[in-house]
Order: sequence, then C-alpha cells, then structure tokens
Amino acid sequence: MFAKRVKPGEKVNLGRVSTNDDGGLTKDEGIKRTTELGAELSELTELLFAAGTHSLLVVFQGRDTAGKDGSIRSLLSHTNVQSTRVVPFKVPTSLEIAHDFLWRVHAHAPGKGDIAIFNRSHYEDVLVVRVHELAPTEVWKKRYEHINAFERLLTDSNVIVVKVYLHISAKEQEERLRERELDALKAWKLNVGDWKEREFCNAYTEAYEDALERCSTEDAPWDIVPADRKWFRDLAVTELITEALKPHAPGWRKSLEKLGAERKAELDAYRAEPGHSAT
Repeated sequence: MFAKRVKPGEKVNLGRVSTNDDGGLTKDEGIKRTTELGAELSELTELLFAAGTHSLLVVFQGRDTAGKDGSIRSLLSHTNVQSTRVVPFKVPTSLEIAHDFLWRVHAHAPGKGDIAIFNRSHYEDVLVVRVHELAPTEVWKKRYEHINAFERLLTDSNVIVVKVYLHISAKEQEERLRERELDALKAWKLNVGDWKEREFCNAYTEAYEDALERCSTEDAPWDIVPADRKWFRDLAVTELITEALKPHAPGWRKSLEKLGAERKAELDAYRAEPGHSAT
C-alpha cells in the first residue's frame, strides 16, 4: 500500500512521515497505474451500487492546499456518478451550532448502495475548534470518543469508512499558495485566511496527530497519504479505496447472481402463463 495506515493505539509523529513519496515509480508509471486501478474501482463502485447492501464514506482531511479538491476530482472519474455525492463542510450555520456537533454530519451519511465523499468533516471539531479555542478543552476532548462511537455505528450499519489525511509539507504548501497569486485562473482561490492559518502550523500538527492516534480503529482506520506529488497522491487514494472495496466484491456478485436468478424465474413464470408470448 502506498498510504501509511495508522494502527489502533499507534503513536503518530507527522514529522517522521514523508510528504514526498513516489513509491519507487516515475510520474508516467504512476499515472498508468492509477488508470488501471481506476478501471477496477469503477467496476467495484458499480457492484456496490447494484448490490445495495453496503455504502461507502470517504473522509478527506488535510491542511489548506493539501489537495482535497484535486483528490475528489480524480476519485469522481472512477466512481458511479449516479450514486456519488460530495459534501463540503464549511463554517457551521447558526442552526447547526444549535445542535450537537455530529448533527449536521450524520444527515449526510451515505445510504445503501451510495457513496458520500466528505471534503472536511466532523474532525474539524477537534481540529480548528481546538486550535482556535472555539470550545472549552473539556468539550472538544470528549469528542474523540463521540467520533469513534459515531463511526462504529456507521460500520455496524454496513458503511465502509475510508479516512484519508493528505500530508503536505510546509514548503510545498507555501509554493502552492504563491502559485495562486501568479495564476489568473487560480487567483479566485486566494484567501488571506490560508496565510493566517500557517501561523498555527505547530498547533495544527499536534491536533492532527491526536486525531489520527485517538480515532484510528480497526473498522475505521486513518491512512496518511503523501501529498507533495499530486500524481502520487491520486494513485495512493485510488489504491486505498479500491483495496477497501475488494473484500466485499465476492459477496456483492453472489447477491446479484441470486437476484438475477430470481428475476429470470419471475420472467419465465410470466411467459408460461396462458396467452403470454414465449418470446
């Protein structure tokens, strides 16, 4: 696997995890491999949709410019569009703030056969909320336990949960932010807040390390994806989701074969009725 999986209970030190891996591949080799995996992923998401017994939730977290949007665009090119939706979590509205922090998230969990992709997520409530002291420590500290219970509820309900932390270096982040200033087509993305957030780099590192450590479980683990190389990031994400779905494919195919046999039997019975054509 190209991503680094955080084992339950494992101590996380992001400073020791590379942001610039290439998996021993050239860019052309990586793009070719992504295309091959994408074809497999496309078939798997079609099976997921048709079988209707499971759903898929993909959570993307990462610092500004880490590539959440780019990863989602790449992923959408390999998924069943009719059953996939992207949910971007912005600053909570007054209505959302009036409820518990998971209220706005649970409503967007995918139904059977569906795929939901979260661009940011419930983890913001132990990240930005913690860093900017938007809630007391005794409040956000309890949320790790609430998050684990919430994700356990999802996995117990046949939701396949894939959580991706896009790991970008401070140097690469700065280069991408400056690129936006120089590119007229990217200038719309400029936000002074992105530069201000860099001032809290160390605080965010600590917050991410805690979230990765405390909320990586057997059924809903965290995976760290090196994100300095965009092509490698897309390859690692595609591989990660493909591998998450593959174990379920035999069961989906068996379920669909059974359903197909039942439908055929119904059709044969219909045609055997008096007055109905056998063709």
